[in-house]
Amino acid sequence: QAQLVESGGGLVQAGDSLRISCATSGRTFSTYTMGWFRQVPGKEREFVAAISWNGNTYYADSVKGRFDISRDNAKNTVYLQMNSLKPEDTAVYYCAAAIYGSGYFTGDQYDYWGQGTQVTVSS
Repeated sequence: QAQLVESGGGLVQAGDSLRISCATSGRTFSTYTMGWFRQVPGKEREFVAAISWNGNTYYADSVKGRFDISRDNAKNTVYLQMNSLKPEDTAVYYCAAAIYGSGYFTGDQYDYWGQGTQVTVSS
C-alpha cells in the first residue's frame, strides 16, 4: 500500500500564493492518477484537481485558472500550486492516489489518502 505524506500548508493572506506537496512511497507512483481534494468542517470533501499518469490535468471550476497541479515522478511527488488565494479556499487539503485511474472527480475513485494539510487564507 502507498503512503502519502502532505506538506506545505499554512496561513496566508488573500491574493498570496502557496505550494503544497504530497510525497508518496508507492513504487508504482508513475502509473497513479493523483488528485487533490479539500474539506471544510461540516461539509463533504470536494474535488480540487487531478493529474493522470500521462499528465492530463483536471480542475474544479472554482480553482481553474488559479491552481496548477503537477507531478515529479522522479521524486514520487505531486504538487498543487495555488495562486490568487481566496478566503473560500480555506480548507484541509488532501492528496489521493488511484491505482487504476478509473476516474478523477470523486473520492471513491481513489485508493490512498494523505493525512491532509491545513491551508488558511485570511481576508
